[in-house]
Amino acid sequence: MDRINQKNILKTNLAGFELKNPIMTASGTFGYADEYSDFLDTEKLGAVVTKAITLFPREGNNHTRVLETPGGMINSIGLENVGIHKFFEEKYPILKEKNIEFVMNLAGSTQEEYVELARICQKQKIKAVEINISCPNVKSGCMEFGVKEDSLTNLIKAVRQEFQGCLIVKLTPNVTSIEKMGLAAQKAGADVLSAINTVKALGLRLEFNGGKIKKNMIQGGMSGKAIKPIALGAVHRLSKTVDIPIIGMGGIYCLDDILEFFAVGAEAVQVGTANFTHPDVSECLINELALFMNENGYIDILDLKKDLRGALNE
Repeated sequence: MDRINQKNILKTNLAGFELKNPIMTASGTFGYADEYSDFLDTEKLGAVVTKAITLFPREGNNHTRVLETPGGMINSIGLENVGIHKFFEEKYPILKEKNIEFVMNLAGSTQEEYVELARICQKQKIKAVEINISCPNVKSGCMEFGVKEDSLTNLIKAVRQEFQGCLIVKLTPNVTSIEKMGLAAQKAGADVLSAINTVKALGLRLEFNGGKIKKNMIQGGMSGKAIKPIALGAVHRLSKTVDIPIIGMGGIYCLDDILEFFAVGAEAVQVGTANFTHPDVSECLINELALFMNENGYIDILDLKKDLRGALNE
């Protein structure tokens, strides 16, 4: 494919945040980007979303952290990360040196922590942040802000006062109405929504040995292929409610998955759990999407999305 055509055909704009293509890697599945450099060219990605970064370092949970399930996995990592100050000392220079476009995923236990994180990001002139208000495997913060409209509104307004870049709010599916939460985020100042985060779940393994029962149990967030119908439904409903761009995620493994998210209203996508089993999947999907568009005569990504959404509404 002609290099110029390949470069321009996938160009994506998220409320002024310019991406070379609409394929991103999801927070918590791609480290800080450099960990995957042996498997793919990270510079080709639309953007890398970092692990959730908190104000201070976190060791994460000290119990079982991951359990495979049919069609996915349940994780209870507990937001283990180096903290924002060490991130800028050790990780940020690598991202800049390798010219990797990225979004900082921010998580906090209190509104004040989120505000301070936003203030630091503004000082460092970060282009885009993703506010994590939807992690189901920590005891305080995160999802507490994502399930009540007033809490979400106050948080986003406070963060918006400190950060002028692209403000992405990551929504949880673990609510009665994700539409109401999305609309509240938009009214409070969010530029983009990302949906969905993991689905709250419980995994259980029982072993019977000599009349004794041994259990392995984990409560956390489920991701993978099994949650794609839930994610598609959430993105579709949000697209009918809000006027800001939506990044879709949840069970994306192949090109058809991406096209389905575009059809229901997503402007970009994030690839998550697939990175664990196919570490080069995101670059492969970028190439497949460009080839598909070229072979089918699409002049740009907007042309493709218009066609997909038109077919869905027929």
